[in-house]
Amino acid sequence: MEMRTLGRNGPQVSALGLGCMGMSDFYGAHDDAESIATIVHALDRGLTLLDTADMYGPHTNEVLVGRAIKGRREQAFIATKFGIVRDPANPSARGVNGRPDYVRASCEGSLKRLGTETIDLYYQHRVDPSVPIEETVGAMADLVKAGKVRYLGLSEASGQTLTRACTVHPIAALQSEFSLWTRDPEQNGMLAACRRLGVSLVAYSPLGRGFLTGAIRSPDDFEADDFRRHNPRFQGENFARNLALVDEVRKLAADKGCSPAQLALAWVLAQGEDVLAIPGTRHRSRLDENLGALDVKLSTTERAAIDAVFPPHAAAGDRYAGPSMQMVNA
Repeated sequence: MEMRTLGRNGPQVSALGLGCMGMSDFYGAHDDAESIATIVHALDRGLTLLDTADMYGPHTNEVLVGRAIKGRREQAFIATKFGIVRDPANPSARGVNGRPDYVRASCEGSLKRLGTETIDLYYQHRVDPSVPIEETVGAMADLVKAGKVRYLGLSEASGQTLTRACTVHPIAALQSEFSLWTRDPEQNGMLAACRRLGVSLVAYSPLGRGFLTGAIRSPDDFEADDFRRHNPRFQGENFARNLALVDEVRKLAADKGCSPAQLALAWVLAQGEDVLAIPGTRHRSRLDENLGALDVKLSTTERAAIDAVFPPHAAAGDRYAGPSMQMVNA
């Protein structure tokens, strides 16, 4: 397994992690038995970084991860998140909470659900504009002092916010959507800030929410309760334009002798040793395919060819619908 350093002089974690969100939420029907088998298989293959959050389910994904790692806790590097608040009466509603008392309560809940005494990496899932980042990170730092958390992270935070956070406590990782069709961290100064501050960039949705695998050919491929049906990039003309881009990736992957998913993941990992990726899957076969990306090495010429057919800003449509996009701390 290829390992990379998390943050500046931090722990070694697998370059490819496993995003567990879809095992419990957002992508239609799920099978807990297969999901647990996939997590166990990941650990067997040497993958260490498992990513979850309290809002996935909500709460049920942390419980599932906790079941999967029982008896194998030392093999897993567990990342979870707090800060996005869901309304049980309105599943589509979202709020953000970064108040210190909420931080502490959220951590206690996650520890219990995961069945562990310590969270390896604790992220603020979204920045709360009503609470100074210094206050939120200060509360997170207290969790480190108490031995409840090892390392701190932010998710979808701007370079400016990250800089302020680092004055309070070292930040090991900044999680952001980053892939061939979401190049924002390169364009908005986020990746540059990470490198200036010694923070790893952890790329979520590195396969474009499954689109870059080439397996999705029509919006009808989604189940009725799959949130991608309401995502701007999967609707109308945007879908057709993005599908044409993916077809170009399929051609390049065929020339390289790998799958489109492996090419897309290899591109993310080729952006630097300080970049990690957490593709999500619910199936062992897909996990094995994703791990095959570690054997795909892209030359400078090949990377240029990929950029030529899939340049920054090529993807059509916003990456979230309006309310969720407003929660991004750009």
